[in-house]
Amino acid sequence: MKLSIIDKDILITLYKKGYSNQRNLMKDSGYSLGSVNKSLGILSNAGFLDSKMMITQKAIKFIKDLSPKNAIILAAGYGMRMVPINTETPKGLLTVDGEPLVERTIKHLHDIGITDISIVVGFMMESYDYLVDKYDVKMIYNNEYAFKNNLHSLSLAAERIDRTYIVPCDIWSESNPFSAQECYSWYMVSDLADSDSWIRVNRKAELVRLENDKDSGSRMIGVSYVCGNEAEKLREKLLDMSQKTMYHDSFWEEAAFEGNKMFLNAKVVKEGTVTEINTFEQLRALDSDSKNLANEAMDVAASTLGAEISDIKNITVLKKGMTNRSFLFFCRDSKYIMRIPGEGTDNLIDRKKEAAVYKALEGKGICDDNVYMNPENGFKITRFIEGARNCDPKNQKDLEICMKKLRDFHDMKLSVPHTFDIFERAEYYKSLWGTDKSVYCDYEDTRAKVISLKDYIQKQKIEMTLAHIDAVPDNFMIIEGEKGKEPRVLLIDWEYAGMQDKYVDLAMFAIYALYDRAEIDNLIDTYFAVGGEKADEDIRTRIYAYVSICGFLWSNWCEYKRGLGVDFGDYSLRQYRYAKDFYKLVQERINE
Repeated sequence: MKLSIIDKDILITLYKKGYSNQRNLMKDSGYSLGSVNKSLGILSNAGFLDSKMMITQKAIKFIKDLSPKNAIILAAGYGMRMVPINTETPKGLLTVDGEPLVERTIKHLHDIGITDISIVVGFMMESYDYLVDKYDVKMIYNNEYAFKNNLHSLSLAAERIDRTYIVPCDIWSESNPFSAQECYSWYMVSDLADSDSWIRVNRKAELVRLENDKDSGSRMIGVSYVCGNEAEKLREKLLDMSQKTMYHDSFWEEAAFEGNKMFLNAKVVKEGTVTEINTFEQLRALDSDSKNLANEAMDVAASTLGAEISDIKNITVLKKGMTNRSFLFFCRDSKYIMRIPGEGTDNLIDRKKEAAVYKALEGKGICDDNVYMNPENGFKITRFIEGARNCDPKNQKDLEICMKKLRDFHDMKLSVPHTFDIFERAEYYKSLWGTDKSVYCDYEDTRAKVISLKDYIQKQKIEMTLAHIDAVPDNFMIIEGEKGKEPRVLLIDWEYAGMQDKYVDLAMFAIYALYDRAEIDNLIDTYFAVGGEKADEDIRTRIYAYVSICGFLWSNWCEYKRGLGVDFGDYSLRQYRYAKDFYKLVQERINE
């Protein structure tokens, strides 16, 4: 006879507390008197209860064969929603009441007899190493944490999934959420509706995908228990899906679905019973004295704005940039964006030079004005611009207004004391690899060809001026004006700016937008057309040369970032292709 989830829950309750009467069993199990009465009959018929409602040896064996024997803790990710805390502390080591979250989880597992614990680590993995000595845990290293989600993390531990708790590293619960006795597979959600969730509990107490993005789902806590057939099924799906590129950004829960239904049962707990701490504000609400709240970035923001840290609210991580991390926050009814430099940025950006650029731009109406900027550590605060959006490089109207802004900036002929030498920078980025070799087999040949373009560039009549260098579509902010008025455009993020040929900015725009040759030609024509001119063919060739050189520059940059665990997928390869393809094109045009 097949037992329902209710039957199994009541069986576990009887195992732990014994039987006195149906009303007490109703109270202990949380099910109605009718459900209790029905389950007792089913359990008796199955041979799990004797005539006195005491559990039998058959029942004890059934429970023991399905009860937990190990646990996997997932701790590899950045915890991007924890910005700005995640720049200093990995999320599993955030403290509540002086105790790191992951240690509390480990102690709860030990309390029920689970000492076989594996932790999948990635970001700031060294910080977790002490746990090996303190708790005898096993470490599994995810070196691809920067560009693969936790489906990949769990796949690295797939062979260990068998009567297993799967636990995110950033949960906190006042009481122990685990049990020494389990007899079915489940996934934990809270009874609170959550607009960010993509699953919900249906009327049959099953977990299903949301059919409408506008609906709220059940808040996902992420703690789960997997045993029996479900453990085998999950192992197989994880190993299969982790090999497919389409799942690199997926959560492990995707592997627990068959069609639109999860094959793990719903375990619904009261909101707050078990809490997954995803944000600065959630941590603050749980423990306002947590030492992790004493964060340098938060201190700077509060001090700059003449506020208390408690005045900083609604912290939202922005899209992770290629160089920095940034977050949006409210402070006294105003919105601000704070920039925090990313991994290895101190080797890439000279913040004092950046400060000199902003000084030259001050009051020119070209960029957003800084509320705060520290040339020592790169922290920057700007006011949030309501109604702003990025340039769409595929939209000709956007392209025209942004090229007009870029041309107006170039025509100002501003100057700063430093130069951005694209050849020198390309070689410098390569030097940051150390003894590592390029991932490209023909790298040295490509490098020699690109460097040879230096002779061609030096023969051109170049008027050096302040150039943005990173004038990519994402750095053009378009603010729609009132009806009938032209939009306003700001050019932001001047980290790489320096003296250079202004046409380098066109090449940079093109290769970030991943333009093909026809689109690059249209970009060049548009830039000159907004100034009432027609592009000179010699200048067009020069811009093609910059496409090659800049593609090589950013390819080297991407290889350096890859060594830090940050991968940009096919963007890196596309830059390398620009280096090769446009070198050939320039040679053809020169020979002609």
